[in-house]
Amino acid sequence: MKTRKLGELEVSAIGYGCMGLSIGYGSVPERSESIQLIRQAYDWGCTFFDTAQLYGAGDNELLVGEALQPIRDNIVLASKFLVPTTEHTSTREGLFAEIQSRVDTSLKRLRTDHIDLYYQHRMNKDIAVEEIAWCMGRLIREGKILAWGQSEATEEEIRRAHAVTPLTAIQSQYSIMERMYEKDVIPTCEELGIGFVAFSPLGNGFLSGKYTADATYTGRDARRVITRFSKENVQANQPLVDVLTNIANQKGATPAQIALAWMLHKKDFIVPIPGSRKPERVQENLGAADVELTDHEFNQLEAELATIEIHGNRTDEDIEKLRSMA
Repeated sequence: MKTRKLGELEVSAIGYGCMGLSIGYGSVPERSESIQLIRQAYDWGCTFFDTAQLYGAGDNELLVGEALQPIRDNIVLASKFLVPTTEHTSTREGLFAEIQSRVDTSLKRLRTDHIDLYYQHRMNKDIAVEEIAWCMGRLIREGKILAWGQSEATEEEIRRAHAVTPLTAIQSQYSIMERMYEKDVIPTCEELGIGFVAFSPLGNGFLSGKYTADATYTGRDARRVITRFSKENVQANQPLVDVLTNIANQKGATPAQIALAWMLHKKDFIVPIPGSRKPERVQENLGAADVELTDHEFNQLEAELATIEIHGNRTDEDIEKLRSMA
């Protein structure tokens, strides 16, 4: 497996987003199967694993901690925290106490004495990013985390936070289907030497080409509310799948691998973290690190993508609708 640098952290060129093993896409695997899958991902070369306190109300951290315990020293572990606005967060010490409580809880769940990369899981507009950055610097000095990052931050938030405690990575949604961060955030990361970690790099699986307009989703499956999976949008986005499939056939690869190879070709500080619950899909995703696009192939793909309109998206607001759906 090729490796990349997120700041000073060296990680596999493709990581593994573990969220789907607990929530997000309907029924989840048996716990023993999930543990085995995480360990298989490591055997296939993955050294970068991503979780969060929010996933499954902490259950995902418990799962990931158990799975990675035997190989903890050989991997880079990332997790995330949310900070609500309360009377305690109005002061620096109160804010630090809130965050410290969260990191301590995560450390116990993850069965480790430090988290390699600790993200603020979405930005709280009521709390200055400078104050969060100060708290992160203190946690780094205490050794509870090695580095920190932000999720879905703006260019301004990145610059303000980085000036207080340097950021190691920004984690945001990024794929061929969602390219809004190419305008300002990714260039800012390049300027400041910050890594960029892409969640949903396969458009929540859409770019695998395995979804049809007739597919149905039930229960707590996010695809019920992600608009790119509506019947009309699946049909409208077929030209995108066709382009990826055509290149995949030429390269002896899969559409998903081409979508990931496109991202890896973009910048050497971008690391996608696709998530899957099937061994063959995880192996396929990690195998994309060996699928290299030539400059000509990349430019040809970009030219074709420029002619395609993307229909539908994935937003936090839509995901929130799942809470009220039967």
